[in-house]
Amino acid sequence: MSELKFEGAMARLEEIVKTLEKGDLPLDRAMASFEEGVTLSKICLKHLEEADRKVEILIQSQNGPKKAEPFQAQDIQE
Repeated sequence: MSELKFEGAMARLEEIVKTLEKGDLPLDRAMASFEEGVTLSKICLKHLEEADRKVEILIQSQNGPKKAEPFQAQDIQE
């Protein structure tokens, strides 16, 4: 299951959440769905962490060339 792409894992996770929110599953199926959801959330988190490591922004010093630096959330100017 870890070979799932982010979008596929997220879509399946959303389906599970909707099903569990209905509250009409027998306990054993609800627990199995919950366990699958936990696994899917870990897969999504792994993909997001990998993407976070890859994101870079270009910084240009006042008199120098542009250079790539890792993106930091505090770099966002509001």
